[in-house]
Amino acid sequence: MNSIRPFRGLLALSIGALGAAQLSADVVDTKDGSHIVGKVSKIDAGTVVVTTSYAGDITIKQSEVTGIATDAPLAVRLSDGTRIEGRVSGSAGALQVAGTDGTITTTVGKVAASWSAGSEDPQVVALERKWSYEAHADIAGTSGNKSQLGTAAGIRATLKGPDDALAFYTAYNRQVTEGEKSADQFKAGVDYADNFSGSSSWFVRDEGGFDRVMGIRFYDIAAAGYGMDVYKASNETLTARAGVSFRDDTYASPMTPAVNEAGLDFEINHEATFKNSKLVNRIAIVPAFSNFSNFTLEHESFYEIPTANPAWKIRFGVSNDYNSRPGEGFKKLDTSYFTRMVLDWQ
Repeated sequence: MNSIRPFRGLLALSIGALGAAQLSADVVDTKDGSHIVGKVSKIDAGTVVVTTSYAGDITIKQSEVTGIATDAPLAVRLSDGTRIEGRVSGSAGALQVAGTDGTITTTVGKVAASWSAGSEDPQVVALERKWSYEAHADIAGTSGNKSQLGTAAGIRATLKGPDDALAFYTAYNRQVTEGEKSADQFKAGVDYADNFSGSSSWFVRDEGGFDRVMGIRFYDIAAAGYGMDVYKASNETLTARAGVSFRDDTYASPMTPAVNEAGLDFEINHEATFKNSKLVNRIAIVPAFSNFSNFTLEHESFYEIPTANPAWKIRFGVSNDYNSRPGEGFKKLDTSYFTRMVLDWQ
């Protein structure tokens, strides 16, 4: 008998610990009588998300929930904007949130959102502008029967909010083949877009730099106009932009007259995000008003995949720079193929 007593004590202790663990969990009751035990991670967009040890995250329609009870304080925002932190309890559709400054009585349907106590309201976070940064570099070369060395680098900084985006960027590309420069290009620019109504936006942009292989000592393109999201989904966006521009091109050769003309600006920006990769296409055409056959075209397409370190990406792509009036003795089109290492952070 004495040998059984320790066993009974251990069993009682285990049962007590199990009961305490269940008592410390959150509970969500539904109209069909379900009793879901876990951790209420959030209430958002008409759903209640419960994290469980046996089935991961369970998403429940808020309209089907009759009661919520939490073992720890939860931050709650009601449909009228009231915010409170406290333990949640209730049944039959009624809820009470007991905080340090008092208790609020409400209903399940009037809870607009909830999040971890002590954290910032996700609605406020979503409205904040945030900086993100990207840096890329690549070096490629061959030797032997053919000698070639190419280097390229660039930086992009973007300040993005829910309705606008401001981007600064700069890039340099230099290629040497058999001792001769085949690319020597620098550019820097700024681009701002404001979504003033749904899928509609207005934009301003300015880009300047040089292209010594094309004989362009200095160029600058300033443009402003209207943009529209032709297609927009959670993982894909196609935006078309059209406006007016002013183009200033100064050439190294005195035989080629400078360009200082107003014109148009047409752009297409496409971005598609997949599970573990991204596809981007950008095209910009700037024709002069006086002669539409006098234009520049910039194009870039790339496919990006992550590495083992999520901050680093590998980018495979192609870019084209076309000038219908290049410097004397230079070709109109430059095409570059690249494989780049990209680092992004916030």
